[in-house]
Amino acid sequence: MKTKVCLLYGGKSAEHEVSLQTAKAVTEALDLEKFDVYPVHINKEGQWIKGPKLERPAESVEDLQFSPQNQESTHPLAAFLEGGEEFDVVFPLLHGPNGEDGTVQGMLELLNIPYVGNGVLASAAGMDKVIMKHIFAEAGLAQVDYVWFTRSHWEKNQEVTYELTEKEIGYPCFVKPANLGSSVGINKCSNRDELEKAFKEAFQYDRKIIVEQGVKAREIEMGVLGNDDPKCSVPGEIVPKKEFYDYKAKYQDNSTQLIIPAEISEKVKAEMEQIAIKAFQALDCSGLVRADFFLTEDGRVLINEVNTMPGFTPVSMFPLLWKHSGLDYPQLIETLIDLAIKRHEEKQKIKYTV
Repeated sequence: MKTKVCLLYGGKSAEHEVSLQTAKAVTEALDLEKFDVYPVHINKEGQWIKGPKLERPAESVEDLQFSPQNQESTHPLAAFLEGGEEFDVVFPLLHGPNGEDGTVQGMLELLNIPYVGNGVLASAAGMDKVIMKHIFAEAGLAQVDYVWFTRSHWEKNQEVTYELTEKEIGYPCFVKPANLGSSVGINKCSNRDELEKAFKEAFQYDRKIIVEQGVKAREIEMGVLGNDDPKCSVPGEIVPKKEFYDYKAKYQDNSTQLIIPAEISEKVKAEMEQIAIKAFQALDCSGLVRADFFLTEDGRVLINEVNTMPGFTPVSMFPLLWKHSGLDYPQLIETLIDLAIKRHEEKQKIKYTV
């Protein structure tokens, strides 16, 4: 019997287009002899629109975008909820808020449907860079210095926030929305004028921002795969031709070199594996994460962040890392589906009555 997989993609997020590209790639990789694949497109207005069962891989992202049957009265989730019971597993291919942040995961938990990837806690904590760094600090993981601010705090005390940033962090620094990925809204700052502009831009994307110390370092990434017994991929290095690995470099102009495996010592590799797994377990992750590190000029390994739903096209870093580790793209997807079903089965052992 085929496994019925619901692909959930799009989303009310600045990373909507990235999600569509990921969904297209997954349809190309899933074996339709093993899986019945049902696409569910979440449009930019937040409506969930179920498409017909796929008979063939999507040829373009347009093939995966559907219009609601009833524009006026249909509940945003109606199409999904009506057919939810028929799915064996949901594969949320959502990036950013309203999808990668625990909101969708919480709904799937309430519906008791198996789903790929991280649970509510890990998704929420991993999405919020401030909370994530607090947890990493509690776990004793080395990371760059940082400060954070809410929009209301900044609006009332703009000069104070700039002065505190300069005192605690200095230049260069990176200003980021706390709850967004794909390098959206991120800027590198070398002076006060750039800092002020960066704050204004970052607050367009979130009510909370984080400012991190800039360090001279190589950027190394490592994939983590598993549930209670996670394993690490080979490491890979990102060599941006620009000042940093921004949204355009990631998705538009191919201006970044990926070196897999990264040329690092066995000692550094072992340290990164240990930190990646410790970070995975500190956030109570499951399924997958991509752990991102800085390797400084003096040999220190600093964890930058983990991404709980990393870019997932065949040319994204996470699948490439596993391909070089012996797990190709279709196998990786099947492994994640298997991990999701096993985690769901494990949760069914929990007793809910006294």
